[in-house]
Formats: sequence, structure tokens, C-alpha cells
Amino acid sequence: MWLLATLKTKMAKHNIRLALGMLIIIAGTIGAAYCCLIYPQVFATAVSSEKTVGILPDEPIVINFSQAVFTDKIYENLSIAPAEPLKLNWENENRRLVISAPMLWKIGAEYKITIPAGRGVMLTKFSGTEIAFSTIKYPEISGVFPQDGSSNVVLDIEDPIVFGFKESTENFYLDFGINPNGGMAYINNPEKTEFKLLPKEKLKSGQVYSLKVRAKYIKDQGDKNYKEIYAGEFMTMPAPSQIPEKDHELRLLQARKFTQAKITTGKYIDINLSSQVLSVFENGTLIDSFMISTGKRGMETPKGSYQIRNKAPRVWSKAYGLYMPLWMAVASDGKFGIHELPEWPGGYKEGANHLGIPVSHGCIRLGVGPAKFVFDWTAIGTPVVIY
Repeated sequence: MWLLATLKTKMAKHNIRLALGMLIIIAGTIGAAYCCLIYPQVFATAVSSEKTVGILPDEPIVINFSQAVFTDKIYENLSIAPAEPLKLNWENENRRLVISAPMLWKIGAEYKITIPAGRGVMLTKFSGTEIAFSTIKYPEISGVFPQDGSSNVVLDIEDPIVFGFKESTENFYLDFGINPNGGMAYINNPEKTEFKLLPKEKLKSGQVYSLKVRAKYIKDQGDKNYKEIYAGEFMTMPAPSQIPEKDHELRLLQARKFTQAKITTGKYIDINLSSQVLSVFENGTLIDSFMISTGKRGMETPKGSYQIRNKAPRVWSKAYGLYMPLWMAVASDGKFGIHELPEWPGGYKEGANHLGIPVSHGCIRLGVGPAKFVFDWTAIGTPVVIY
């Protein structure tokens, strides 16, 4: 009996070991099969790009791989359309591919990079993929003054040529041209979305001028790589058939000889809109006369009797984005006054060739020199007669 019980016990233990062994083999087989099934998923290689829109011409394309990869087939088979010479550089232990164009990406272009199929270092395959990207576009103009085809144009520091852009042009060199004439002075806002320009030489009356704007990427060293982004033309205002004496000296001589004092006590300023001459009198005696430029048609300098309300060596006009040196306010609300030729923040001063012609927005402009004399001579409260 004891021997039989012992045999039964041994057989039971053997069967248990056998069953456990079978379970272990089955579990191992299932585990191995499962590992084989999920291994490619666990160690799959994902491919992605960091940026695909608004790429600068010298900006590299960065492609990230979720794990390190073998690079030989990628080197051999990677392609781009449209075709460009490429420079490939691997980083981060073959997890990061940096692609650059030694000759710069073309502006306003759309590219497609084809990454060939390959293997990760964990021996899992990854499929080929395509990555599309686009480069920045040339600046787009949102507005122009004067508009293409405009006539009767009079340019002035208060009415300059103006180009507005939809976005900042900070990544571009811009070349503004006017023909005939050539050079232009300009200022721009901090965002580089607006440019104000004036020809450096006086424009002729009744003549057609063409305007052109060219642009190139700021890091492009080729002088021939500018692209024309605007072309238009305008015609300046024809010369009036009848104007006061063109010779300023003769006109001033006539003013000094024939201008009659309208106030005979104390100082006063006499402004003749028809002759565009400002005269200063003291106790009925003419002190001197100077050429001026008053308000243009539609923005005429108001006629009437006024007085100097305040004075300042230099005031800023927020409305026009320029300085008005030697300011003498005439209107009680400060909307117009007497001042030296206005100037842009950079110091560019324009308008000397407009003295004797009404081109301002209502103020009375004096040339350099005469403005200083009148400013120093005038006191607050000095009468001003405009007729």
C-alpha cells in the first residue's frame, strides 16, 4: 500500500511538471509570436518634417526619424522635384536629416522631397514617403500712390509716392525706380510694410513717368537676381497757362515795390496767396518779402485775419509722419501754420523747388533761411493777414 501511494504521488508530480512545461512552451510560443507581430510596430520608424510653409531661400528642410536609420539608401535614392542641387547632413545619431540648397531655394516655389524606403537600426523597414514644402513669395503690393495711369500728379513731401505691402518686406532688398529722373529718397515704417518716396530731381510738368519696383532675397548676392514686382506710370500736372512771374527775384521785387501795409502799427505778417509771397511789416514799413508755398487746390490755405498762436523750433506731424521746423501756429486749433520746409525723420528735406507754387496741405511753407528770420522776428500774438 505504501509503495502504491508513493508511485501515485510521483506520477502526479510528474504530470504536474509536464503540464507546467507544456504551459511554458505554449506561453513562450504565443509570446514569441506576439513579439514577432508587434516588433515592427514597436520599432516602426516615423518620418516627419519640422516646417513646410514659408521656407526662406537659405533655410534648411529638417526631417526627423523616430529612430536611428541606415543612411546609405537614403543618400543614394533621395530626390527632389523640381530638381535642385542638395546638401544632406545627418545629425542626432542618424535621427535627423538636414537638407539645404547650396544655390538657394527658388522664391515662390513648391517642392516635393521623396524619401526612399529603408531600414531602422532595429532592422525594421519603413516605407518611402513624400514631403512637400513651399518657399516664401515675393512681396505683394497692396496699394500705390499715385495709381497706375493717374494724371495731374503733383508730388510733394506731404504727397509722396507711397507703396504699401500686404506683409513685411524685411527679407528682401527693394529697388524703387522712376524714369526719366532716376534716384529717389525714401523712408519706411518699422514694419517695412509702407515706403514713402520722392524723386531727388524736380519732375517736369505734363510729363509721363514710369515707376518700377524690383525685389530680391536679402541674402542673395547676385545683382542680376532682382525680379520686377510692380510697373506703372503717371503724368504730372501740366504747367498752368497763366501763373505769376516765374522769376522769383522779379516776383519778390514786385511784391516789395507794390505790397501795401494793411496794418500800420506794430509788426504783422502779410500773405498773398495769388503771388505766393509772404511779407513782414513793422509800423507800416516793409521789412522783407519771401517766396512761400501755400495750400494746393482742394486744401487751400484759409483767407482771413489771424495771429501767431504759439511757436516751437520743431514739431512732429503725426498725420503726415514728418517734422515741421520753426513752427508758428496760425489757426486757433493748430491745423495750419507757418513753418520751414518739412522734413522726414531721416533729415531729408524737400520742397525748395515748390516755393512759389501752392502744393501744401494748408500750411504756409518758407524756405531755409527766410523761415529762421521770420521765426526769430515774430512774437506770439503777431497779426497774420491772408488774402
